[in-house]
Amino acid sequence: MTNWLIKKSPVYYGWVIAFVATLGMIMTSPGQTYIVSIFIEYFIAELEISRSVISSMYTGATLGGSFALPFVGRLIDRHGARRVVLVVSVLFGSACLYLGWVQNAVMLGMGFLAIRLLGQGSLGLVSMNVINQWWISRRGMLMGISGVCVSLLGLGLFPVAVNYIIQDIGWRSTYILLGLILILGMAPLGYFFFRDRPEQVGLLPDGRKTLPVAEEGEPEVVLEDNWTPAEAFRTPAFWVVAGSAGTISMLSTGLVFHLVSIFGDQGLDANTAASVFVPLSITMAIVNFAGGILADRVPVRLLLITALLAMASSLFLAIQLGSIAMVIAFGVVLGATSGFYRVIMSVLWANYFGRLHLGSIMGTAQTIAIAGSALGPMPIGIARDLLGNYEAVLLWSMLVPAFFIVANLLTGRPQRKV
Repeated sequence: MTNWLIKKSPVYYGWVIAFVATLGMIMTSPGQTYIVSIFIEYFIAELEISRSVISSMYTGATLGGSFALPFVGRLIDRHGARRVVLVVSVLFGSACLYLGWVQNAVMLGMGFLAIRLLGQGSLGLVSMNVINQWWISRRGMLMGISGVCVSLLGLGLFPVAVNYIIQDIGWRSTYILLGLILILGMAPLGYFFFRDRPEQVGLLPDGRKTLPVAEEGEPEVVLEDNWTPAEAFRTPAFWVVAGSAGTISMLSTGLVFHLVSIFGDQGLDANTAASVFVPLSITMAIVNFAGGILADRVPVRLLLITALLAMASSLFLAIQLGSIAMVIAFGVVLGATSGFYRVIMSVLWANYFGRLHLGSIMGTAQTIAIAGSALGPMPIGIARDLLGNYEAVLLWSMLVPAFFIVANLLTGRPQRKV
């Protein structure tokens, strides 16, 4: 699409960016755990690999992939989202094609590393980045709408569709099909429709017609304060927020990973455990949208503190599952945690540190969050084996979000030194 057509578009082109970037986030699904989990039993049966080996490889691949995200972020800052989305989509699609003909554990481990780096990490990073570039004052609302679509279509419908396709054409052909969709669909869509920044095509963020006016009556050229990665990393706020994100990612993943066992210890069966995802997903979608609207109106730090409070409450409710009402309450609170977390991590880095070096800053933050996700199940599982129940480890774990609540209250939004 030519820049002339973009400028003549009857609607602000940022809406087109948001739509295609949301498709990009949905298309991270082949590299997300909720899709990979559908293939696990086929890997075990056909490749004759034990469950423990696959679990270990997947954890290692998730960690390994997360460490490359700061590099991917720098590529986005240097070359722009348009070029990066093309390369990432083609490579991610190729990784899916590769998974369609893996023959042993080593090949599978390499495939896991590729899809975790390129799907869960890179494609999601570049898609969130480009929305942040085109929106400022309504950034939260756009991320909230996008998050609802990703929750309903990605987490909700994508696994059902993949499971149906596997039954029809087999797991290998299914991964090949997903790879072709990425290469022939997402790659050209991203390259054709993405534009790195509105200023590059003669537009302004949010569809503004003019720049904000300063007190003297002159146009205010700077729409936001842009920090370099080095400046951002020197602020306490960056590490407090990144630590908060890593904490929520770690503890929520740990809870979900051991969900059936946690319920079983309290006399509840696997079907009851699975039913938690109904209130969880509904609440997550609602809170994602509401949180996006709130993010444009209240300090994002307050929403992060709310997410940390919800995380601590989820840990407490996880050992109080004596009735259906408590099960529903647990699902609602954990869903609220995830809903707030998703929208906060989408908008906070751009709100705090600007758009100019957003890829590098978000890449480092994503590394911490994904590393937390990868490590989450381990301490809870070890504590369960040593102590015989989950009560102590979940109660003690509440201290971690409590610490970051206090840290966020004391830190606040980063301020430049005069």
